[in-house]
Amino acid sequence: MTAMTKMKGLATAASFAATLLVGGVTYASAEEVTLTMAVPDWPPTRIMKKFFDEQYKPKSGNTVKLDVDFIPWPDFYTRVNASLTSGEKKYNFIVSDSQWLGAFVEGGYFRKINDLIDADPELKATMESMHPAVLNAYSTYPNSTPNYYGFPQFPDVLVTYGRKDVLCNDDEQAAFKAKYNEKLPCTGEEIDAMDWNTFEHVGEFFQRKKGDKLAGQVLDDDFYGIAYQAGKGYDFSTSSVHTFVWEHGGGIWDETKAPTGHAEGVVNSPKSIEGMEHFLKLLKFMPPVVKTGTMDIFVSDQLFREGKVAMNIDWIGLAEASLDPKTSKVADKLVFGLAPGLRGPDGKVNRTSQIGGQPFVLTTWTTPEQIKEAVGFVKWWLSPDIQNQFAAAGGQSAIKSVYSDPKYVTYRPWDRAWANSLDWQKDMWHVPQFFELLTQQQDQYDLAITGKQDAKTTLDNIAKFQEDLLKNDGLIQ
Repeated sequence: MTAMTKMKGLATAASFAATLLVGGVTYASAEEVTLTMAVPDWPPTRIMKKFFDEQYKPKSGNTVKLDVDFIPWPDFYTRVNASLTSGEKKYNFIVSDSQWLGAFVEGGYFRKINDLIDADPELKATMESMHPAVLNAYSTYPNSTPNYYGFPQFPDVLVTYGRKDVLCNDDEQAAFKAKYNEKLPCTGEEIDAMDWNTFEHVGEFFQRKKGDKLAGQVLDDDFYGIAYQAGKGYDFSTSSVHTFVWEHGGGIWDETKAPTGHAEGVVNSPKSIEGMEHFLKLLKFMPPVVKTGTMDIFVSDQLFREGKVAMNIDWIGLAEASLDPKTSKVADKLVFGLAPGLRGPDGKVNRTSQIGGQPFVLTTWTTPEQIKEAVGFVKWWLSPDIQNQFAAAGGQSAIKSVYSDPKYVTYRPWDRAWANSLDWQKDMWHVPQFFELLTQQQDQYDLAITGKQDAKTTLDNIAKFQEDLLKNDGLIQ
């Protein structure tokens, strides 16, 4: 029996059981339940909706409809925030970014789910099977406490996208070796071993002008070695800067240390400044659009797919388009590996990184029948069969039994970097003030990225703003 046949059989049995025969008259007790969901518009949520439409049969026997509102990433927070705070109660179910948890829990919009987990041993076992970094980031508020609000929907990490035709070319290999006395990373395993110094060398080495040669071919446009998100919108530059700050031993404001943990002295510590200066140092080897503060994850992904960059660091969630010849000029030239890290004096590479991805959350006005169907849908989504299908279609799974199965790395070329990245993931704040913290920080980072302000001034300004805001709101003393 195939999985689909089995699923259809279960659904038929459930529908039959939901039908009552009284006095020779048949009454259908099944109900029609609609789950209205807000989601970011990108491949992982498009795949989810496709799977639902093609495969999902609720065990309840009810007719369940998933009404999805696909919202572009740059507008996602403002649209969801406007809906929730307006009181329209449009959404029962939201694919929320992890940093929204505190704001929307304290606002009374996101429902705590501990009771649902405790009442369902199967769901509880699923949650306990998640990688702890993912569960902590996507589910808990206050952060790192056993208070759960989110079911992981799509876990995401940053990986390195590379062009084999350029990186593995014999002439380029020889020239790189002659210049830096190191091997130009070419295979996935060599990219896995890459640190930020080598990534910088790749950036410097492949800066070519129109008319120069690249892998034996005369370029008809300028070419660049590296790209990495550095955009003013949403959390794009924050995700890059946090990674460098953490790897250099600095920090962001740590909400788990409230009320005594401060922003000043941490956010602008010498190690944090060192990390940000390191990130800014790489920008001169990226496409010039980075100096406008608009090189977000979509722009760097597009530049890579247009064949204008040798290496790009981006989320796995965007990678599917790079494999499609209809959307990628480099579809047949790809290699993937771990995101670079900072090599320490002991030779070990620190790859601490800002986590991506999102959880499902339920809103507080969701009815008991909708909650029952939503939990049924989440259990189906997180089942090993669907998680394997999701990964095979370009998604990822944080369930250990799924991602540790040897077949997992055969689904997509970036999957081999997935499990090895999980232990390095950290998240930003989940506090209700996250949007003020984030937007002011993004504004300040943008001044540094566009060359108007140095790293120390930038982090001093951020630290003072955060210290004042958090003190005024009573989060720190």
